Amino acid sequence: MPRARKGAARRRSKKRIFQRAKGYRSGRSKQWRTAQEAVIRAGATALIGRRQKKRDFRSLWITRVSAACSQRGLNYSRFMCGLKNANVALNRKMLSELAINDPEAFDAVVELARQNAEQAA
Repeated sequence: MPRARKGAARRRSKKRIFQRAKGYRSGRSKQWRTAQEAVIRAGATALIGRRQKKRDFRSLWITRVSAACSQRGLNYSRFMCGLKNANVALNRKMLSELAINDPEAFDAVVELARQNAEQAA
């Protein structure tokens, strides 16, 4: 019985890696081992970046809400405490959008939070 070799499967595998490495500089797109390492590392970095993006956006929303609250004479932690006590289920993204696009509605939310923060204290 003849020895079985990878043949087409190996070619497909290499083709897949080289396709992903397309556009990388020098040996990272031309040499098999280097391209393989580059693609694996790129995938790991992409995963980290997707997680980091979520953190960065949450931080941005908190900064925006905090700035809007301080303009209205209330700090961020009191504001969030007041919202929690009032059972308001608005997330930080929506609060940020309200602060930017609809200041009157955000003023109403701040007043609600202020009343409920004072009751808790």
